[in-house]
Amino acid sequence: MALLGNLLKGGLSLTTRIQNRKVNFAKVQRKTLSKLLAKARYTQFGEQYNFEEILNTAVFEEDKSFYEKYKQLVPVHNYEKMYREWWHKAREGEKNVCWPGRVKYFALSSGTSEAASKYIPVTKAMTKSFRNTSIRQILSLGRYKELPSDIYEKNFLMIGGSSDLTAIDEGRFEGDVSGINAKNIPFWFEPYYKPGREIARERDWTRKLEKIVEEAPNWDIGFMAGVPAWLQIIMEKIIERYQLNNIHDIWPNLTVFGHGGVSFEPYRVGFEKLLAHPLIYIDTYLASEGFIAFQNRPDADGMKLVLDNGIFYEFVPFNEQNFNEDGELVANLETLMIDDVKEGVDYALLISTCSGAWRYLIGDTIKFVNKRRAEISVTGRTKHYLSLCGEHLSVENMNKAIELTAEELGIRVKEFTVAGVRADSLFAHHWYIGTDDEVDPEQLRDKIDSHLKLLNDDYIVERRHALKEVIVTVLPSKAFYGWMEKKGKMGGQNKFPRVLKKNLVGEWEVFLQEKGFPSKSSQSSVDAL
Repeated sequence: MALLGNLLKGGLSLTTRIQNRKVNFAKVQRKTLSKLLAKARYTQFGEQYNFEEILNTAVFEEDKSFYEKYKQLVPVHNYEKMYREWWHKAREGEKNVCWPGRVKYFALSSGTSEAASKYIPVTKAMTKSFRNTSIRQILSLGRYKELPSDIYEKNFLMIGGSSDLTAIDEGRFEGDVSGINAKNIPFWFEPYYKPGREIARERDWTRKLEKIVEEAPNWDIGFMAGVPAWLQIIMEKIIERYQLNNIHDIWPNLTVFGHGGVSFEPYRVGFEKLLAHPLIYIDTYLASEGFIAFQNRPDADGMKLVLDNGIFYEFVPFNEQNFNEDGELVANLETLMIDDVKEGVDYALLISTCSGAWRYLIGDTIKFVNKRRAEISVTGRTKHYLSLCGEHLSVENMNKAIELTAEELGIRVKEFTVAGVRADSLFAHHWYIGTDDEVDPEQLRDKIDSHLKLLNDDYIVERRHALKEVIVTVLPSKAFYGWMEKKGKMGGQNKFPRVLKKNLVGEWEVFLQEKGFPSKSSQSSVDAL
């Protein structure tokens, strides 16, 4: 058996024992925080916020006053505050700013709603953290009994950003976090890694796609990983080029798809039409700031938080007491450790990491689906929800409504987004649905609306009162890809925003008009908010 197969086989029993034993998650997290503070106590940030005093507060593995002291002394940061006050110095080459040493890599990230790039530090410790969690995820595949015995000898197709990073200055680089990770894959994984280092360096998505399609017959892919939209495009191109019935005609051993970045469910119908049989789907939560969680067992309802690998988590109840209507934090917010959370409640994540993020609002919302196992699902973004008049529509609601609607109508919805708009003196939701299948916009609208009424009690109340209209515009999928290309976000870990807010609504409408994309609407557009 190949090297990776032996590694997995040997690590399976250990992994199973670790995953099955009873763990005190709060104690693990307090120990993680203590290690982070001890490592960073002599940095500029650590001295500014008295990390030494926090470490001397209590016996941290047992005493919660340790965490209370941390909350008292260290303020909450969003990206703007963190970069303005600290990270810009690290990007300019200063040492020991928020983490010991000089930061070599910066991950470029604009999220999915903002135009300006963010620069997220990726330290050597974080690169190791990414790698260790990736290995854990691979080891967890041994729990899937239906996997063929030789599957670990097959190739891994991992689609991400270019590993040809941009030099900031001598010895420091920036690029997509997936490109940074591809540049730092362990030597023993290289024989299995596709598309390989040469293609991974390609910056132009169109050329990268063409090279992948060209090389596809030479690979024996058993695993795929990436954002669903881009993997779907790759499979469609390969099927078209080689006149196949489905992707299994060329990759018969394709068995596992590790997806992340967005919910897979809205893509499932279109995705599975490209297969001879369904795959094992594994959900992954990997952000520029860290590898946060992954599905580590079959039939799990969520992903297991990685609690002991350089990330400390705080949970902020996502409600009106902690966030304003624009999804921004208010003063005197409530924050919780993992032992105080409840299942089924939406929380915004604050993280402190071995890349020098401290009490940092990552921008995602999650809920615990199994607190005993520390398993979560991602429900959306703090700024990616619609609540024009109290409907509190989450990305989770949107994904489910699209999934159910596509299944009922037998169509493939490749992308979608929603905008809040004015309808006379009241409000409306304007949906833009990307599909290449024939569909009646009126029927599409009614289906989405009816599903949301069942999924969200606040939504059905507001549909009787202030939320006057639901509008659906059907567009070809290439409209969404064209927008991403214009924004320089083709391929990699980039995703189309599920909610368009503020100036993005106008930019999107202007783009559609300029490009002359044909569309069918359930109603004419109204004024954007």
